[in-house]
Amino acid sequence: MSGVQTVEVGAEEGDQRLDRWLKRQFPQITQGLIEKACRKGEIRVDGGRVKASTRVEAGQSVRVPPLPDAAPAPARAGVSASDAEMIQRAVLWKDAHIIALNKPPGLPSQGGSGQGARHVDGLTQALCFGYKERPVLVHRLDKDTSGVLLLARTPRVARRLAEAFRARQTRKIYWALVAGVPSPAKGTIRYGLVKAGGRGAGEKMRCIHPGEIDQVEGARRATTDYAVLERLGGRAAWVGLSPITGRTHQLRAHMAEIGHPIIGDGKYGGAAQENMGDGWGAGIGGEVRRELHLHARSLRLEHPITGDMLSLTAPLPAHMAQSWDLFGWRAADVPDDPFEEDG
Repeated sequence: MSGVQTVEVGAEEGDQRLDRWLKRQFPQITQGLIEKACRKGEIRVDGGRVKASTRVEAGQSVRVPPLPDAAPAPARAGVSASDAEMIQRAVLWKDAHIIALNKPPGLPSQGGSGQGARHVDGLTQALCFGYKERPVLVHRLDKDTSGVLLLARTPRVARRLAEAFRARQTRKIYWALVAGVPSPAKGTIRYGLVKAGGRGAGEKMRCIHPGEIDQVEGARRATTDYAVLERLGGRAAWVGLSPITGRTHQLRAHMAEIGHPIIGDGKYGGAAQENMGDGWGAGIGGEVRRELHLHARSLRLEHPITGDMLSLTAPLPAHMAQSWDLFGWRAADVPDDPFEEDG
């Protein structure tokens, strides 16, 4: 059992729910413990009482009460046989320390507002594979984004992986199908992001010009590298994306801001594939399914225990594989890391 701690929210850790931030810092903590400690005022942010859903910001101080050294063994009931089979099929790779999933599109990483009860975090008891403790998420993907998602099998590994993500010691490459063809073919997007606000906006983000970020309350800097890998005339392009920062909806908002929304992204304009006029949509709709075409293709990082370089690659989900087949695009024809030569 630890003592009372005061932990500062790091520069890259803000704009997230308190319960999610706590779980990343202390993988052994449970949702029930967080909510109980908040009700009793044992968890405080900048000295004030909070709820588990309160959003924390960089620089805030979080009072953390004494915590158990390890999570209690989870109950084995609650995951259906079909869900257990589904999440186990999603395992890309595992060892004694890490489990890597190819997260299916449509499955949230964690529970939360509007996410429903079925999510990766809630299915981890089917991923124990002989361990007493459930593995824990160390990062997340949007509900409709598929691809590589890491879980740590012990609290020690979870802390090390969380630090690697915070320190940007990982290399993440996403693949996307976007409207039109970005020009130049390779570049960097540096628009800041702030919550859009307004009725029905939910988690939608609004882009802010880099020169105006410091003047907009709540805006945070965000950087994305992109590279065009293949093109369908001028109608659409297969792009590689590398998020240098990790903001909410960063890739989706950035691509929409430069005029090339991700296909199937209704929130940020990619649903315009239904356009039957002279625009890019006239050459895409039909056989291309109206699902988000964004996939966390690969993740490269140093193994937190062995020190070996770990490279993980996730096959495309069915709807994106169908689109790639339709256009005659093949993974073997593009570099694994289109940004490698840029360092």
